[in-house]
Amino acid sequence: MFDRPLDCLVAADRATGVRPVHVVRPESLDDALGRLGGAGKLGGWLRDIGFTAKAGELALLPGEAGVSAALLGIGSGGEPPGPYAYAGLPRGLPPGDWQLEGPELPDADRAVLGFCLGAYGFRPYRDAEPRQPARLVTRSVDPSGDGASGAAQARAIWLARDLINMPANALGPAELADAAREVAAGFGADVSILQGEAIERGYPAIHAVGRGSPRTPRVVRAEWRGSAATGEAPLVSLVGKGVCFDTGGLDLKPSAAMLRMKKDMGGAAIMLGLARLIMERDLPVRLQLRLGCVENSVSGEAMRPSDVIATRAGLHIEIGNTDAEGRLVLCDLLDEACEDRPDVLIDAATLTGAARVALGPDLPALFCNDDALAGALLRGGVEAHDPVWRLPLHAAYDDWLSSSVGHLNNVSSKPMAGAVTAALFLQRFVKKSVPWAHLDTYAWRDSASPGRPEGGDAQGLGACYRGLLQTLNLQG
Repeated sequence: MFDRPLDCLVAADRATGVRPVHVVRPESLDDALGRLGGAGKLGGWLRDIGFTAKAGELALLPGEAGVSAALLGIGSGGEPPGPYAYAGLPRGLPPGDWQLEGPELPDADRAVLGFCLGAYGFRPYRDAEPRQPARLVTRSVDPSGDGASGAAQARAIWLARDLINMPANALGPAELADAAREVAAGFGADVSILQGEAIERGYPAIHAVGRGSPRTPRVVRAEWRGSAATGEAPLVSLVGKGVCFDTGGLDLKPSAAMLRMKKDMGGAAIMLGLARLIMERDLPVRLQLRLGCVENSVSGEAMRPSDVIATRAGLHIEIGNTDAEGRLVLCDLLDEACEDRPDVLIDAATLTGAARVALGPDLPALFCNDDALAGALLRGGVEAHDPVWRLPLHAAYDDWLSSSVGHLNNVSSKPMAGAVTAALFLQRFVKKSVPWAHLDTYAWRDSASPGRPEGGDAQGLGACYRGLLQTLNLQG
């Protein structure tokens, strides 16, 4: 259901009535018009409509039977444009099959990724779009062909967006776990879904979060190995927070703060999308995926402020606030992940509002205990046009999590640095020898722009993928 095909792409041998999109820069616009055989006439037309070939700018060229071609600006200079320069094409072009042409042809992966992100739509509860997006002609459908990596990235992002956008009444812990099993098993992964007593015994903090809901928790565990990966291949471990709806528990959120809480499983969606991308690209790694799928609800069974709960690691946590449940979901999973000594451990979560106060909605906060890994993720974000920003694991704030009745509290005693103290809480459950990165992401777009529609988004997925390739010295 969630792993949709990219119907905005069409292989060259199946395309019909293909029209060209000429890719141009401001400095090469006159040459392009000359090649089109109408520099004077077309130049006047473009001047009148204000076309200057800036990045992402689109001009439709008239012909005898309607629109015959288009010009796409990619901006000045020698730097290749990012994927979002192509994101306006699916809805800016008339329906039909289109092919990029010209001496300024872009990197195929970026073009395919940007085109697909621009074509994305979420409409399971509405009528089909009245005007279908245009389709991009791809030169190859081979998994190693031009644009294949861009298409794989787009499929991963579509998957994450669909999961985040799904309303909570249709996507509870069981449904999220089933979606993860369907995706991972489709690539040959060994998948298990734990529930009931297995969670109460093995993941007591997750059980504590979910016991207030009649929709009981699930833990997804998946293992996969690339076709070229040996038993000594790098082990990549991914962990995601999958709180399918967060009321705040007995520390109930105000109604305005609950409106977007279906997205509180965004970390799990992003990590599942990243796992899908790793598997589709058949990276030579060993992969483990763990998702905590749960609902934080209100009932007579819900955990209370001042309760003390157990964890898989043996630490006892005093509950200072039931709305700080995401770190409880992650702590058991991180502890388990460290048992296998992964070469890289990454978790993602819509964890704190404090990260949004510090960095706004577009920049996920990155916390990392390894400078080399952090540098790779930061560079990966720049390469993928999916930036993240590093914040410190400032050790001086660690005692803000102290408790008089447990090993630690789940919230800080100070009203400051909430994203930092949340990350410090998680660090308590990560072995010091394991290179670990924590992504505190918004997983949402409050407003729309080409390729970035309002709604769920896989913020940080591209940064993590490109960062992993760099860290492990892989081609993807």
